[in-house]
Amino acid sequence: MRYIDRFQVHQGDKVRLKDIDPGFKDHHESHKKAADEIERDRDKLRALQARLYADGRCSLLICLQGLDAGGKDGTISHILGAMNPQGCRVTGFRQPSTEEAAHDFLWRVHQATPPRGQVAIFNRSHYEDVLVVRVHKLVPQAVWSRRYDRINDFEKELVDGNTHILKFYLHISKKEQLTRFEARLDDPMKQWKISESDYKEREFWGDYMTAYEEALSRCTTPHAPWFIIPSDHKWFRNLAIARIVVEHLEALDMKLPKPSVDLGHIRREYHAAKAG
Repeated sequence: MRYIDRFQVHQGDKVRLKDIDPGFKDHHESHKKAADEIERDRDKLRALQARLYADGRCSLLICLQGLDAGGKDGTISHILGAMNPQGCRVTGFRQPSTEEAAHDFLWRVHQATPPRGQVAIFNRSHYEDVLVVRVHKLVPQAVWSRRYDRINDFEKELVDGNTHILKFYLHISKKEQLTRFEARLDDPMKQWKISESDYKEREFWGDYMTAYEEALSRCTTPHAPWFIIPSDHKWFRNLAIARIVVEHLEALDMKLPKPSVDLGHIRREYHAAKAG
């Protein structure tokens, strides 16, 4: 079964995250055993992104969502880092600035969507406005509850403009999150990420699961699907996301443009210059 089918949330599904194993790794025994597959998919990603750029008729938006330490940065670095940065832009959505907060919640997001031929990666996204906003009651329920339909309409508008959307929820266990927090304490390269709020937020784990389940259930559509990616094993997370992006891009009718010059003439000029 293709990964794009195996991990997709289908419209009408009622997501129950406790029924999905975050430690799933398919038939792969270890990172070492999967390394060749991961590298092949990275090579395919690189080639497919080049074709997307050259074709220039559509764009790709990848949304990464998950709890702290879920692996959003790691996914960007290890898998999506295979793409040419000239055709790929990453935007992180943290607490809105004063200017952003003065507009509607989708204003800052729309500005970061990709033009044709480009890939945009969202590290967190417009879904924060039905997740952290909901959990911490930053706006009344009457406000955030209307946002699911607005998000679906927004994504449909993007798709109608020929932007393809893939949304990934990085599903980790509460135990694995704590293990990763502990690892940050001993890693000088990651200590800057540590904050007291990381541990404080764990008190809201159940509330976040409820918020994610509703967002995943209500905002997965055929044109902008959600994928729940088991992420306790970082290497399997990388493999699964890369494979899904590859499978999606391979299904597009992307074509390389025809040369804009006379190749025969250019070849003759080349051989003449080489002979001279």
